[in-house]
Amino acid sequence: MAETFVPLPSLPPPSGSVGVGAWLRTRLFNGPVNSILTLVCLWLVASVLIPLFDWGVIRGHFVGSDPQACRDGGACWLFIGARLRFFIYGFYPDGELWRVNVVLFTAVAVIVALAIPGTPGKRWIVPGAIVGMPILTIVFMHGGVFGMPVVATDQWSGLTLTLVLSIVGIVAALPMGIVLALGRRSKMTVIRLLCTMFIEVWRGVPLISVLFMASVMLPLFLPEGLQFSKVLRAMIGIVLFESAYMAEVVRGGLQAIPRGQTEAAAALGLGYWRTMALVVMPQALKLVIPGIVNTFIALFKDTTLVLIIGLFDVLATIHATIVDPDWPNIATEGYLFAAAVFWVFCFGMSRYSQALERKLHTGHKRN
Repeated sequence: MAETFVPLPSLPPPSGSVGVGAWLRTRLFNGPVNSILTLVCLWLVASVLIPLFDWGVIRGHFVGSDPQACRDGGACWLFIGARLRFFIYGFYPDGELWRVNVVLFTAVAVIVALAIPGTPGKRWIVPGAIVGMPILTIVFMHGGVFGMPVVATDQWSGLTLTLVLSIVGIVAALPMGIVLALGRRSKMTVIRLLCTMFIEVWRGVPLISVLFMASVMLPLFLPEGLQFSKVLRAMIGIVLFESAYMAEVVRGGLQAIPRGQTEAAAALGLGYWRTMALVVMPQALKLVIPGIVNTFIALFKDTTLVLIIGLFDVLATIHATIVDPDWPNIATEGYLFAAAVFWVFCFGMSRYSQALERKLHTGHKRN
């Protein structure tokens, strides 16, 4: 009679190999050298964070509007509350702020809809936003239609201007970068050389020079009587500059696609454009999501350079208010607020890109 073997239940791991204590021993104190380095790092962090916490939180001032309340040496966060309107809207007229709010709330609604799984009609949200957001921004912020008074672009400033320049740059640079990447890989010599020259020229000059050229030289090439505002000139320079970097990111993704993909598409009778649109480009863009988002983050931070051509982004508005004699010695609070604003937006883009990578399964894991 055959003997039956009953497997024994799995034993729990040893108590010393799990938990916080085990993690500390294996990660931070697993040897004399690592233990010393851990203690030194903890001392350095404590020597910085403890005084910062004492200055910014314990002795900080959060409520009120009197600058005299900040004379004891603590952080004067009252300054941020008193100037928050200027930091966000800049010189935009008070009676028309609702128009900026409509644009900002619409952008937030689009982002939330894209971030929530299962949103109905999500595949139409992205193309709708790409086409509709620029139109909505121009109609509401500039005005001149539906009874809304015209607000000159010279009055666009603060965080609003930073977001407008960033969104326009992101929306326009990606399709231009895709076209340039395809052109650089084209078999037609003229197109390949033109795209290569465009990419290398724009990548070879700093953004500061591009903004200067867009502000000073671009009007010289326009027909007589045609005038572009500083904001529009800055947009053109930023889009052309960032599209060259985006082209190289996309080209890296195209080179990662095996030749067999295009050969299989050709065997099915697909032409060049249908092959690129339906087979190659979706795979290439999935592979380079980190590079695309990294370019977007760099673009968002580079918008601060528009100060050199006389535009007031969020950092410029903070820099302009820290010299107010009514609020002395508040430069640290202002720049910390600017750093927090940029960190929130950049971290948000980074987290969304990671979620998108997980959803699209772009990590090629080995079994």
